Amino acid sequence: MPHIVLYQPEIPPNTGNIIRLCANTGTNLHLIHPLGFTMTKKSLRRAYLDYEEFAKITHHNNIKEMNEHFSGKGYYAVSTKGKMLFNAIKFKESDVFLFGSETEGLPKNALSSKNCLGVLRVPMVEGSRSINLANTVSVVVYEALRQLNYPGLT
Repeated sequence: MPHIVLYQPEIPPNTGNIIRLCANTGTNLHLIHPLGFTMTKKSLRRAYLDYEEFAKITHHNNIKEMNEHFSGKGYYAVSTKGKMLFNAIKFKESDVFLFGSETEGLPKNALSSKNCLGVLRVPMVEGSRSINLANTVSVVVYEALRQLNYPGLT
């Protein structure tokens, strides 16, 4: 299943919603620290309810550690700075998607890294700044799963 990587997420309800999404789709979640909150049931409970136990969550101290985890496999960055639409690629089950923090996005070195396979974007009306992180992750995950014919989902 695809891997979702959140770079230094800041808003607990967004991460909680993404945990719930990953639990319900079988996708893997990776969190790159530092987080803008503590991973406590109290901070996340409202968004993820009791789904945390069903989600596979891996923590990384930085992008370098995340890249080492994936053995140089590479990732797609998802950013408002992307030139390519997110659905323009042919997804594979093992794809890795890197999403930036809610206020800072992704650092420039993540967008220009040799490990970055491409910078994807979700289309918006001109003048828009960004779509909510949890919504953006959902759009990308479901497009990937649609292309893969919803493996393991009923």
